Amino acid sequence: MVDVLTDVIRAEDLKKLKKQPKVPAKERLVLFRALFEKDDAVLLVISADPDSLASALAIKSILRYRVRTITVVYPNEIRRLSNIAMVDLLKIKGSRVKSIDQSEYDKFIIVDSQPSHHPLFKDIQFDAIIDHHPISGNWQAPFVDLRPDYGSVASMMVEYMRAAEIKPSVAIATALFYAIKVDTRNFEKKAKLADAISFRYLFNLANKNLVRKIELSEMRLSELNYFKTAFDTMKVSNNRLYAHVGRVFSPDVLVIIADFFNRVHPVSWVFISGIHGERLVVIFRCDGYRKNAGTLAAKAFGEIGSAGGHREAARAEVPLKNLDKHDQDFDTQTLRRLTRRHL
Repeated sequence: MVDVLTDVIRAEDLKKLKKQPKVPAKERLVLFRALFEKDDAVLLVISADPDSLASALAIKSILRYRVRTITVVYPNEIRRLSNIAMVDLLKIKGSRVKSIDQSEYDKFIIVDSQPSHHPLFKDIQFDAIIDHHPISGNWQAPFVDLRPDYGSVASMMVEYMRAAEIKPSVAIATALFYAIKVDTRNFEKKAKLADAISFRYLFNLANKNLVRKIELSEMRLSELNYFKTAFDTMKVSNNRLYAHVGRVFSPDVLVIIADFFNRVHPVSWVFISGIHGERLVVIFRCDGYRKNAGTLAAKAFGEIGSAGGHREAARAEVPLKNLDKHDQDFDTQTLRRLTRRHL
């Protein structure tokens, strides 16, 4: 059996294993730290989201004083307001990059992702890969810690820090605590007992007021006008609520509005639409009980765009050019007509 923590292995070899060999946390820590030397300039690569940002903070703490520098970079723009609030409030340092000059660094780490997940990552020979997603693509690395059964990488990072006997600062504890909440959807999503143990460990260390502030940072002041439009244009019939809000800066605002209206009793279906760029975006919400939002989205828009999702939440995106001519002047009545014929 391949030792996935110490040998230079390929992803295709790792796929042959039913599960990663169980290795004590202290041994994982020793093997991880052994990769680095005092003069190393380390590049820590992530696809920025709460789990990867929190994990990056933890790794910087674990390798503190053991390497010369650690630089955190990510290829994506941080646009979701709650993520911006997390970065600002917890003072998380990182940089967005479009290309990487590998000659400037001695060691490379990727966290909460894999080399196959983004074109920028594919040409980098990573020394360490730490992730909780299923194995994908073809790659190799000297140190691999993949645990797809974990709800978040943040939970794994808590284990590393505890093995190192490092008590996380309030900022790091808060980031890890929030990351576990997000990636497990408050433990409504598949998680492991280890996630709950890490969460409980962080409970008395994290600043819950900051977590609440981050969670509530969903909209900018200027975006409140979208709510006004939604209230002005909404139609309710047979416990189904429809609203088209016109052009939006980001589709995320449609999700926020849909989630808000989904709290209204006795509304059983919510349909919120808007135009982003040259695409129509429709957000579906229901209780998932004897209803299936994903199936409805696919029936209503699957033939003219991309559509699908879960029983209780779904999304459709349709190029405007794919709409019939009489539908291109889209409004709430159009939304109602296109969805209700499939209900």
